[in-house]
Amino acid sequence: MSSVFLHNWKGQAGQILRQAWPVLVGSWAGIAFGVLDTVMVGHSSAIDLQAMGLGVSIYITVFIGLMGVIHALIPIIAQQFGARRLDEVGRWWGQGVWLALLLTLIGSLALAFPSIWLSWSGDLNPLVHERVTWYLHSLILALPAALVFRTIYCLGTATSHPKAVMLINLFSVAFKALFNWVLIFGKFGLPAMGAIGSGLATTLVSWLMLAAGLWLLRADRHYKPFTLRLGRPNWAAQKELLRLGLPMGGSYLIEICAFSFMALLVAREGVFASGAHQIMANLAAVCFMVPMAVGVAAASVSAQAIGAGQYHRARQVGMLSLAIVLAGATITISLLVLLRPTLANAYTDDADVALRALLLLQLLPFFHFFDAFQCLISYLLRAYKVAFVPMLLQFFALSVLGLGGGWWLGFGPAAGSLEGVIQWLAPGAPVGAASLWTMSSLGLGASALLLLFWYSHILRIYNPARRKTAVSS
Repeated sequence: MSSVFLHNWKGQAGQILRQAWPVLVGSWAGIAFGVLDTVMVGHSSAIDLQAMGLGVSIYITVFIGLMGVIHALIPIIAQQFGARRLDEVGRWWGQGVWLALLLTLIGSLALAFPSIWLSWSGDLNPLVHERVTWYLHSLILALPAALVFRTIYCLGTATSHPKAVMLINLFSVAFKALFNWVLIFGKFGLPAMGAIGSGLATTLVSWLMLAAGLWLLRADRHYKPFTLRLGRPNWAAQKELLRLGLPMGGSYLIEICAFSFMALLVAREGVFASGAHQIMANLAAVCFMVPMAVGVAAASVSAQAIGAGQYHRARQVGMLSLAIVLAGATITISLLVLLRPTLANAYTDDADVALRALLLLQLLPFFHFFDAFQCLISYLLRAYKVAFVPMLLQFFALSVLGLGGGWWLGFGPAAGSLEGVIQWLAPGAPVGAASLWTMSSLGLGASALLLLFWYSHILRIYNPARRKTAVSS
């Protein structure tokens, strides 16, 4: 009996890891856009680096929030796939495309008026303000392609077929590097556009990725049984997508807003602190991809099991994914500690930015540990189509405690109150930026504990012995 039990758990862990590694590689390829932008623009000028950092923070806030709404497709399609209702998979994908087009209109409006966002940053250099504006306006053209491509990502992930999308992401990095080189530094007779050039490069690559994704849906036999079609917008389906997607998007938005508003606030400490914060945020995002990949894979496998009525298997997948994330976080933190000087200097030629980044990176191991677990548990809850209560919990922990507390203690009425703590955790780090990162770490820790409590509650509801088959939270 024990050997059968062990074999079963090994099989489940293998399934999670087989699906997680293409998601991880594809996600790293996606985050490589930000790495390339930060490194290449960082070798352009400190002004361009600050403009790009602020512009990215605003764009990512908009894009990630909208992307989170579209990601409602993953548990919906995965449950249909697990129940072998293949025709429904194709119908839901088409509805997801309509939703992506609708969200494009909302996102374009949010990017069209950057001055509203930049008002948080105090008195900015006019050159920085101008370059942020042009950067965001160029990315309005990227938004429809990027959001529709996410529906293709959701379809592949939910049906345990993520490798092809991973390959598209990998090839896109090469094109991004090429277009960045041409447009940022001004090659082949073009003017050097710095941060603005990185935005135009992202737009070009986004449309190439969408073209490749649509070709994939026609050429790959895996998708033929689903009878993929656009159809007409179905308001009942759109309502179901929004019922789950809006709180999911809200959770994504709450998480990313921490980064975005932190960047806007840190800009008050000057160009060098802002550049250091951008490097820290970029590395945090790279590290985040590991638990996110495990979370996406575990949520997909769990949702398939739920669709098939195999609730005990869904529970096993959740427990195994927690162990996998713990191992991954341990390895990641060890690398961050060992490679900190190398990482700080790899991003920029500016000695002042590199020094501040080196000091600020002392806080990243704490931040990543809590981030890893709150990320995974939020994905496990989404497999059960549970998103509203987690969004409320994350709002309190990340926005009120984390971001609000960071502002209060770093730039608000109690500015400087954490200086003693910061000198112990990260000696020499910029006090305002370090206060934000410290409080954000505490907020992530609170989020992880609260989400774990709610996940345990959902597991009790889905206890196979109680034969519960539905929950809405």
